Amino acid sequence: MTFHSTTATFKQGARTLPGEYYTSLEVLAEEQDRIFARHWNCVGRSDRFRVPGDYVLCAVAGESLIVVRDGGGILRAFFNLCRHRGTQLCQAPAGHLPGTIQCPYHAWTYSTDGRLLGAPHMQDVDGFERGDYPLHQAAVAEWEGFVFVNLAENPTPFDEAWEPLLGRWDRFNLGGLVVGHRVSYDVAANWKLVFQNYSECVHCPMIHPELSNVLPFQSGANDLTEGPYLGGYMEITVPNESATLSGKACGQLVNPELPEEDRQRGYYYSLMPNMLLSLQPDYVNYYLLTPTAPDRTLVASEWLFHPDTLSDPTANREDAIGFWDVTNRQDWDIVERSQLGINSRRYAPGPYSARESVPAAWDREYLRLLGRR
Repeated sequence: MTFHSTTATFKQGARTLPGEYYTSLEVLAEEQDRIFARHWNCVGRSDRFRVPGDYVLCAVAGESLIVVRDGGGILRAFFNLCRHRGTQLCQAPAGHLPGTIQCPYHAWTYSTDGRLLGAPHMQDVDGFERGDYPLHQAAVAEWEGFVFVNLAENPTPFDEAWEPLLGRWDRFNLGGLVVGHRVSYDVAANWKLVFQNYSECVHCPMIHPELSNVLPFQSGANDLTEGPYLGGYMEITVPNESATLSGKACGQLVNPELPEEDRQRGYYYSLMPNMLLSLQPDYVNYYLLTPTAPDRTLVASEWLFHPDTLSDPTANREDAIGFWDVTNRQDWDIVERSQLGINSRRYAPGPYSARESVPAAWDREYLRLLGRR
């Protein structure tokens, strides 16, 4: 997946990051603590939690979280450990809980709102109170059909942290779209290389012939150019109607009232710390990044469509899915080759061009979040 690179605010002398930022276990541990554990991470779509008891295990900052809809319909995120002796409560990656969560070790049992309901053999322990041992919780927020979690003890409220984005994409009907395809990629490269690659399209003529035929890299403009949220749009060239293998629309518009200018554009945004968002006239796809090692990143992606597209037998969703699957695999190949090169003892930071202003801005924000600026 890629992004265009029209100039934003280019700072002369901007250079790529030193090699240890892509290879060091110590840097990754610092990132987990200072970036992923303190900010709002997207963990997927809320339609995975349709009824009370539906849950998904999510990995955030090296922690396993149980994200579940409780009996009252509220989404909650619990650290996946029993308050007794620390045993992980759930192992299946997703499923349905029958109103309670029970530890498989000593049968401590919790409600889906986190209260400790039962603790066998603890009734004879002086001073023991079930109310003192609820499950540890992370903060949860829902926005436009997406679910976010924050591990911080006192997180910045979601509406404050994401204020620049609230209402920005209302016209794309994000909350009304439904998942039509899901895939995961295991990429042998540092997570930052995936973000940086997404944030420019100077490489597109070399790497992405299919993409370049539809979305020329010189087109478009950025509208978010500094801070944790970066991106803008590219023009879809006539006679193409969408970013698909055929160039034709794959189904209904995401919103029948989508403004005319948006019907000939694709929008691409990197949203720190773990989300990439692609908005097309007839579908949306997004990517969630989970670093698993300094040189390894799990990328989970979903394609979202208008409900009428899913029920329309003439719609061609594979046209959109295939377009980005081809493009993604081209990107994974090149960032994996970048990782191999950066591993060299001769690697040194290189200069960004003016058309790489967005990845340079991304680096600045990354260093700020890491506390190094």
